[in-house]
Amino acid sequence: MPQESSHDGAGRGLRVSPGRAQRPRPHRVVMIVDAGSNPFEMGIATEIFGLRRPELDVPWYDFTLCAAEPAVRMHAGMFTLSGVAGLEAADQADTIIVPNRPDPYVAPAPPALAAIRRAAARGARLVSFCTGTFALAAAGVLDGRRATTHWRWAELFAARHPAVRLVPDVLFVDDGDVLTAAGSAAALDLGLYLVRRDHGAEIANAVSRRLVFAAHREGGQRQFIEQPVPYVPDASLAPVLAWAREHLDRPLTVTDLATRAAVSPATLHRRFQRELGTTPLAWLTAERVTLACRLLERGETRLEAIARATGLGTGANLRIQLRRRTGLTPSAYRRRFGPAEGPTPDRPGPG
Repeated sequence: MPQESSHDGAGRGLRVSPGRAQRPRPHRVVMIVDAGSNPFEMGIATEIFGLRRPELDVPWYDFTLCAAEPAVRMHAGMFTLSGVAGLEAADQADTIIVPNRPDPYVAPAPPALAAIRRAAARGARLVSFCTGTFALAAAGVLDGRRATTHWRWAELFAARHPAVRLVPDVLFVDDGDVLTAAGSAAALDLGLYLVRRDHGAEIANAVSRRLVFAAHREGGQRQFIEQPVPYVPDASLAPVLAWAREHLDRPLTVTDLATRAAVSPATLHRRFQRELGTTPLAWLTAERVTLACRLLERGETRLEAIARATGLGTGANLRIQLRRRTGLTPSAYRRRFGPAEGPTPDRPGPG
């Protein structure tokens, strides 16, 4: 699915060869915490960027929390956060995660907004989780740029910040050096996406396994706005979805899926819309592209072989579908997310 991306390599210098004598300094990630910030998103940032991961053998992030005040009252008065760095830490950051709050009507403190503007002026990477998009917009750094926010606040955001090119109903948006996530769970998706962008797919997959979380949900996936979680989840699609994933190399059609599910194509279409918020054909194509991405990440170079294995048919169709959903050509995707090294016993090359 589309990432709304125009990557500029903000994570440059992070991938190194094992055993290298000298490594570049860690990429500095600083999260600004403001009064009323949600501790869940703070925990996500700390988990992804703050924990030491020596088993990965890459220079991990240098993570810092900072605030304008020495003590910050967190969301709903749950607790007071103290002992974090001052806002001057933000002036040394390569990536800044801006403050978010459950109440988007209240702007962050002026010193926090000033720190965001300084970071934007010197080219730091800016990241927001959930309503943190309001902080970026209040700082004036989103005008003319793509961004997303939680679906609950999308209408308010569009009204208050019409100069921002709001992309509603997606998990996250990558606009190069500014990345925005739609909500708390989407913050995990965006965090892993940043690890993937900085360190490559293998490292991101290792971190996701530690988190017991899906390694790669595309930013363009829907936020599943319309249908609340039912009291008893309808799992009627689960068997046909599992079957389809095991047979993506076949020329499956909507009729094939409906036959497998023992329903009419019209009924299947309604169930897909109700449970997944998409159509059977769109879901099937997205699954094929996801499989193609995995093969490219493993270093596969033969586009026709990937096209056959994923059911996309031809290398030309593979290029079209991959570019439509990721914004990248197969070769560009492989360079960005493929193996850092040549073939190894654990990662055999094509052929």
